[in-house]
Amino acid sequence: MAGNIWLIRHGETSWSRDLLHTGRTDIPLTELGEDQARAAGRKFAGITPQLVLCSPLSRSRRTAELAGLQPGSFTDDLLEWDYGAWEGRTTKEIRAELGDPNWVVWQHLIPPGITPGEKLTDVAVRVTRVIDRCLPEVLAGHDCVLVAHGHVLRILTATWLGLPPIDGRLFALDPARLSALGFEHEQQVIKQWNT
Repeated sequence: MAGNIWLIRHGETSWSRDLLHTGRTDIPLTELGEDQARAAGRKFAGITPQLVLCSPLSRSRRTAELAGLQPGSFTDDLLEWDYGAWEGRTTKEIRAELGDPNWVVWQHLIPPGITPGEKLTDVAVRVTRVIDRCLPEVLAGHDCVLVAHGHVLRILTATWLGLPPIDGRLFALDPARLSALGFEHEQQVIKQWNT
């Protein structure tokens, strides 16, 4: 029987609470975010992952620590989407600046800013490497845990399901919630989502 890839989005930060695009800026968890991370850890009772991979940013590292997980590796492949010039800004602010009430990060290009920005397809390439790293463990019946960020985990989920990366927009993922990807009848599926 195959194992699962467990996903944990980091706990709340002040930027995620205030709906700012938070890519590479290293923002710490709020007090609520720390409580959320501890609660996520309690949901892992009885699960012993063979592999724990974590984004190197402090909000993910702290979530893993408070959840009682010991990352075997910190990987840049789990960094959040690089939002370039949109980093630290809300969708509402960006729409006002562009004069485009329909702008959404999932469908428009990311212009360079302090960081170069990243195409959605570039994020998909990164998460494919993560999946490739977990797959042998999962097929051997072991669980893997990924502790990372909302958009990157949503893109990873779409990629797991064989969907275009843009379809990650269809999967709401709240702070410090657990999701599981796995197999059913040899088909890659979502086993649990946002609980």
